[in-house]
Amino acid sequence: MQVGAEDFRRTRKAWWAYVARVRDFGIPIAVLIVFSYLSFVSPVFFTSRNLLNVLDQSAIVGMIAVAGTMVLIAGGLDLSTAAVFAIAGVLAGQSVPKVGIAGGFAVGILAGGGFGLVNGLASTKGRVNSIITTLASGIIIRGLALVLTGGALVRVLDPTFAVPGQGVMLGVTTQVAIFAFVVAAAWFLLARTTFGRYVYASGGNPEAARLSGVQVDRVRIITFVVSGLVAATAGVLSASRVATGQADAGMGLEINAIAAILIGGTSISGGEGAVWRTVFGLFLVVLVGNGFNLLDVNPIWQQVFQGAVILGAVALDSWSKRR
Repeated sequence: MQVGAEDFRRTRKAWWAYVARVRDFGIPIAVLIVFSYLSFVSPVFFTSRNLLNVLDQSAIVGMIAVAGTMVLIAGGLDLSTAAVFAIAGVLAGQSVPKVGIAGGFAVGILAGGGFGLVNGLASTKGRVNSIITTLASGIIIRGLALVLTGGALVRVLDPTFAVPGQGVMLGVTTQVAIFAFVVAAAWFLLARTTFGRYVYASGGNPEAARLSGVQVDRVRIITFVVSGLVAATAGVLSASRVATGQADAGMGLEINAIAAILIGGTSISGGEGAVWRTVFGLFLVVLVGNGFNLLDVNPIWQQVFQGAVILGAVALDSWSKRR
């Protein structure tokens, strides 16, 4: 009987070790499978034009998702990014006639950092759950954008405003190049700096981190500021691309970003995750959406797939944490 119990424990331990490996490498394998399948069934998919389009579609959501990964690893969650995205474009567009192109961009991006700071302070010093904080601030920020615009589009007549958004760098659009920079910078911060270790410690075991001298509140505030700055940068680039600021821009963008983060395997509980996982989670979401469009599948099924995969990712994380 005792031998049987020992065998059962060994089997169970091996099973959860296998689950952990699936969490690490399952998403890259899934991306490879989807990529291969679409290359086989669609003659349009594996073309330079479509692949560049996939990268372009990934860039804006990807920037927000990568910054959001830092927030989630540190133990928070930012649901205000779509609203910050919108108001940054509005503020940039409205500021250009007064302070010029560079000044307008700076106003929009710094405003995003300011909103991130407020979110961080409210969720740490104010002791309000970050989900509630950022959900409420997102509603407030979106409302402010509507007040500023009166519900109208903010058109920028200066043609140089559109240059950054419509530009090309190294054969890809500016936003793809900036996305690559954000990925590299976030990876370096998390994997190669003391601050990165503090981020993991703050989300994994905040009490132990505090006892070790880590200023957990400060670390979390910084991640929210970074999230705000990156979301605002994405918003300004998007506004630049169409030379227009919109109060309703980016609706649902935060859901896509969170989907990429969770599908990539970053723990909803904090303390665990990686930028590369989020990037693969993002590509899986975008490839499925692109494949649905190419194969003329009803887009409603894309939402069903996304919701099901998010639920599965969170459930897998919860089960593995308990074990």
